[in-house]
Amino acid sequence: MFRLITLMLLVLLATQAQAQKWEVGMQAGAAGYQGDLNQRNPLQVSGIMAGLLVRYNFNGYATIKASISKAQIEGADSTSKYQQQRDRNLSFFTPFYEIAMVGELNFMEYLPGSGYNSFTPFIYAGVAFVNYTPQANYNNQTYDLRSLNTERTRQPYKGSAIAIPFGAGVKYNIWGKLSLTADAGYRTAYTDRLDDVSGLYASPSSFTDPIGYALSDRSGERTGGINIGTPGTQRGDGRKHDTYMFFSVGISYTFLGQKCYYK
Repeated sequence: MFRLITLMLLVLLATQAQAQKWEVGMQAGAAGYQGDLNQRNPLQVSGIMAGLLVRYNFNGYATIKASISKAQIEGADSTSKYQQQRDRNLSFFTPFYEIAMVGELNFMEYLPGSGYNSFTPFIYAGVAFVNYTPQANYNNQTYDLRSLNTERTRQPYKGSAIAIPFGAGVKYNIWGKLSLTADAGYRTAYTDRLDDVSGLYASPSSFTDPIGYALSDRSGERTGGINIGTPGTQRGDGRKHDTYMFFSVGISYTFLGQKCYYK
């Protein structure tokens, strides 16, 4: 599915090259996460992101943007300032892809290439689709946590989810048809599994794979082999959704015909 949508975006780039109101570009920056392994810091950066974008400008104030991004987030209890989380000792890293469609509202009329009003703040909101793969390193190897079913749910959880992006930023027309954008945005994901942690500790007897059990409760690595996770007690923080965020800078090119949309 991601390959198909990527192809569609590339087709848009090619077929709209001579059209009015269209913008194409790229963005890159930092990615962060807030969830079971980072419950309190909404600004904690833990990875990077990069992507492509296509923007359609209805006028100088209203815009719709489609984007595809690749990113990674991570977290580790060992870095927490809270003893309870350090004792739990879980960790993860999650590479993921995001496809998003957002509407942008410029505070001031923004018309790239027009020669005036080269700056505006903006806000945005929309919908996104995220495909994610939580993983962990153990004994110098990398394991897929979803396939190990560390909380012994009846079926492994889905590796994709809907997310709601929202945020704010600024646009600056640096030269002619080239624009620079900086923005910060949060995504409320309709899953609590971006970090693989959500429900309860499972019974050791429910595991047939010793690796699955080892990664379900890693507290013994800090206590000399004695695990503290009691079966049936809370493994995560009890909240229903994880959040991830992008802090990015982008550059875009606006295609303008002889009859520009601001004339």
